[in-house]
Amino acid sequence: MKKIVNRFKIIFQHDVFLGLIEKLEVFVSKILSIAMVVVIAVAILDLGAHLVKELFTTDYGQFKTVIFNIFGLFLNILIALEILENITAYLRKQVLQVELVIVTSLIAISRKIIILDLNKVDGVDIIGLGIGVLALSISYWIIRASNTKI
Repeated sequence: MKKIVNRFKIIFQHDVFLGLIEKLEVFVSKILSIAMVVVIAVAILDLGAHLVKELFTTDYGQFKTVIFNIFGLFLNILIALEILENITAYLRKQVLQVELVIVTSLIAISRKIIILDLNKVDGVDIIGLGIGVLALSISYWIIRASNTKI
């Protein structure tokens, strides 16, 4: 019993415990990166199938209604790639890079704006998206400015 207690004391020492937590974080990040690669591959296959289907089945003149859906699928893949970049940057430097997170958020809001159906949203929704873009843009500018001074 004394050996077990001593073992726990060693494990819960500050440096040892933080080392174990860091190893767990790296393991989880690797699992997430593998899962994100699978998600990206499936999304690319879905985009390809959707693109082929829409190109050959959509009547002439109706493609403009489908193009926003296709743009949304493209941007979903771009967002997934940015998330994968966030994970791999974390694995490289063991630090969450705020600049990458903000850029990913800007891409996600831009995706929403690009595929937005103005007939189905209220003015408040558009104002909210505008405020979100403004806040993220200011945040990006501040982070970018602080990184260039270093």
